[in-house]
Amino acid sequence: MGSFREQVREFVADLVPPGWRGIGGLEGDAYAEFRTRARAALAERGWVAPAWPVEYGGAGLSPAELVVLVEELSTAGIPFGSDNDAFGIGMLGNTMLRWAKPELRQRFLPRIATGEYVFAQGFSEPGAGSDLASLALRAESDGDRWRLNGQKLWSSGAHLANWMFVLARTNREAAPHKGISMLLVPLDQPGVEIRPIRNITGGTDFNEVFFTDATTDRELVVGEVDHGWAVAMTLLGFERGETALHAPIRFRAELDRLVELVRERGLDTDPDVRRRVAWCHVQVEQLRCHGVRTAAQLIAGEEPGPRAAAFKLLWSEYHRVVTELALDVLGLDALTPSGRPSPNWYHTDDPGAPNSTASWTSVYLNSRAGTIYAGSSQIQRGIVGDLLLGLPKEPKPVH
Repeated sequence: MGSFREQVREFVADLVPPGWRGIGGLEGDAYAEFRTRARAALAERGWVAPAWPVEYGGAGLSPAELVVLVEELSTAGIPFGSDNDAFGIGMLGNTMLRWAKPELRQRFLPRIATGEYVFAQGFSEPGAGSDLASLALRAESDGDRWRLNGQKLWSSGAHLANWMFVLARTNREAAPHKGISMLLVPLDQPGVEIRPIRNITGGTDFNEVFFTDATTDRELVVGEVDHGWAVAMTLLGFERGETALHAPIRFRAELDRLVELVRERGLDTDPDVRRRVAWCHVQVEQLRCHGVRTAAQLIAGEEPGPRAAAFKLLWSEYHRVVTELALDVLGLDALTPSGRPSPNWYHTDDPGAPNSTASWTSVYLNSRAGTIYAGSSQIQRGIVGDLLLGLPKEPKPVH
């Protein structure tokens, strides 16, 4: 393992310029250029999808090697790929390895790894957010095609994607959790309209997507027709759990940056600030322990499963509190943000980011969404109580 860690460190040394502090130290064209170059370098080694088999564009790394790669890249402040790779590789690709037919894997996975196919997620709808089983997007059989009509909402990165994995109702007579299929749908067709939504930070990272007689090939189904709920649960496990390896490293770097800010502002002797920083330290250590446990599970060949819900609940609620502390430390300066804002849709600002007011305020605003996307905190608590603690299910309201 030591030799592989050295390989990764040599890769990092060859990739980054002198004086490297992390990608957060770059702005504008330099930032975009480095991300593109880093992804290409990772893809060349198969490290953009490191655990995938080599024949699909991966590197076939063992779980232990994967842990090393994540640790080294996260510590060095190097992104793992494009923002949409979280959907195409971290969620869809890993799910396809479990559920998709071999010919579907062979067609899609290599093209996802090279970046030819860029995916977005099509799960939530105006009437189906946390209650995902109430989705209404229809996919009706039409010869050798599916014909889709309906809408998806809060689809991050859909404006950058050319494909979407979509949960659609393929059997309207079945019970809510039945009759759902996961389809792969091309977005560059006349029947698809993507409308960016401006969020609280002023960005347009997520979108609403309208399908009006849009089509996709009959065979582009992940898993079995009408049995997509189990496929979706596998994917959500990857969505909530795949961050457990690298997120604690980022949260530690962010907290260290906050401590620097506290000292710069002369608040390091304030007892209330010290108490709140200490609480954040305990939470980050808790998240680190979750990351270690996830690494052990991967090495043992286990999937994230319902424990991913506990991690997602902890990090999203923690991040809301730590960013509130950062704004309290900034005081009135937080009302007039200046400097470089965070370019990220979720989680922390990048390693090496400056302690600018714009960085902290933009991350604070994004942290509010963290308790909602990938399953709200209420949903995560339900999963933890039901599947991990064995508590009785929450009673349904009586109408």
